[in-house]
Amino acid sequence: MIEIKSVSLVREGQRVLDSIDLLLPRGGLTALVGPNGAGKSTLLSLAARLLPLQDGSVTIDGLPVESTPGKLLAKKIAILRQDSGPPPRVSVRDMVGFGRFPHSGGRMTAQDRTMVEEALARFELEALANRSLDRLSGGQRQRVMVAMTYCQDTDYILLDEPLNNLDMYHARQLMLELRRLVDETGRTIVIVLHDINHASASADRIIAMKNGMIAADGTPETVMRTEVLEAIYGFRVPVIETNGMRLALQYASCAP
Repeated sequence: MIEIKSVSLVREGQRVLDSIDLLLPRGGLTALVGPNGAGKSTLLSLAARLLPLQDGSVTIDGLPVESTPGKLLAKKIAILRQDSGPPPRVSVRDMVGFGRFPHSGGRMTAQDRTMVEEALARFELEALANRSLDRLSGGQRQRVMVAMTYCQDTDYILLDEPLNNLDMYHARQLMLELRRLVDETGRTIVIVLHDINHASASADRIIAMKNGMIAADGTPETVMRTEVLEAIYGFRVPVIETNGMRLALQYASCAP
């Protein structure tokens, strides 16, 4: 499990995170939602040691993130950042293969290659495998980066806004695949989402952040309520229930 205790962060005099306490058990898909600037991406970066901790602690299966050797940490947790810009001349297959580096050290084995091909198939990239990244659309490159993160084969996967640049079909397919991955393998996925309805449809747990603090934490049934969403986003959002899901109608009016 990932355990976050009393994590705070101040940057340029501004408090970005304020005494965050979270326990993320093994397994399941957790969605981090909330307004821009709420601290979601920063929290993921601290959990993966992309940023140094200022206050508090983060442990993964009991291993302190701050002091665990990088090679070991890279076999426990993988992260896809928003700004993970891939080199343009690399092929899709080679880029996905970079996810195997913590295991192969750059010397790919038959097992590594098998994992790459599985990742290409899982994320519908087989037809693009030999194409260079500079010949892909932004959405296609985003899927390549998700496949590379998956290919790292870690128990914990952190994804920061992976639906960026994806059209409706591929956003839906990616969320379905992540849901399937969790259900079939027991992996733990924490994903930052701006589309609250994707969170409601696919996540086991929704954690909403606002002003660097936890504003709501629970199942989609408990978080997807007009009064809860209003407290998070600052305006009244009608919520309907259909096909067993609670969906926000953010473009509709909601009488007080």
